Amino acid sequence: MLIDSHCHLDYLDAPGIEGGILGAIGRARSVGVRAVILPSVMPDNFERVVALAEQIPEVFFALGIHPMYVQSMSDSSLADLQNALQRYQGHPKLVAVGEIGLDHYVPDLDREKMNMFYLAQCKLARDYSLPVVLHVRKAQDQVLKGLRRFGIVQGIAHAFNGSLVQAQAYVRQGLVLGFGGAATFTRATQIRRLAAALPASALVLETDSPDIAPAWRSRGELNEPAELQQIAKCVAQLRGESTEQLIQTTGANVMRVLPRLTNQLQ
Repeated sequence: MLIDSHCHLDYLDAPGIEGGILGAIGRARSVGVRAVILPSVMPDNFERVVALAEQIPEVFFALGIHPMYVQSMSDSSLADLQNALQRYQGHPKLVAVGEIGLDHYVPDLDREKMNMFYLAQCKLARDYSLPVVLHVRKAQDQVLKGLRRFGIVQGIAHAFNGSLVQAQAYVRQGLVLGFGGAATFTRATQIRRLAAALPASALVLETDSPDIAPAWRSRGELNEPAELQQIAKCVAQLRGESTEQLIQTTGANVMRVLPRLTNQLQ
């Protein structure tokens, strides 16, 4: 089953995306995309991601505060997240807490505040018995430490770009790793090595639309879920396996680490 495990669909209602969100979803359907996971990034778009999930059958949502948005947040933002999780805890399309994590790649971010938000959100994931959708850049070991501290053993580390040893540590923790447009660039040697070397049970596919467009899109062109089928073909070639087998395995992996998804897609 072809599943886009990470897509900011709410940002596709923009110039450069023909037909906006519904156009993007229509093109995704035409290439066989069966589900799209839509993580929030801050309290201001919680209701937006829920509304899209309720409007579009293929869309499922996660609630969380992205580490790069933490800088403008206050403690009340964490209360907003907890209130939203409480309100939607029984919603059949709420599949995870996310997008949460750490970003040590961007300079001048308040790392202490970012870490506090990350750990607080890990605690919420534990308290509400939800998996996590993770943003991890140059902070793989620190993010893993938080997962271990709160006993989180399900989720997705999206756009993973750590070492093979770090990747294996995430897999042992119970997570899977997201691969998307970056893996289609020949210069992305580390990502491509990971995509080829990891066991099939460790991989999921993603677009991170509208970001991380694949190599065949023009510079500055926005990404969208319809690119997932070609991304799957590229990753399958790196691994020396059929596209159909990779799609089947990665879809099953998403449903394994986001169990609420399974009930909706069977």
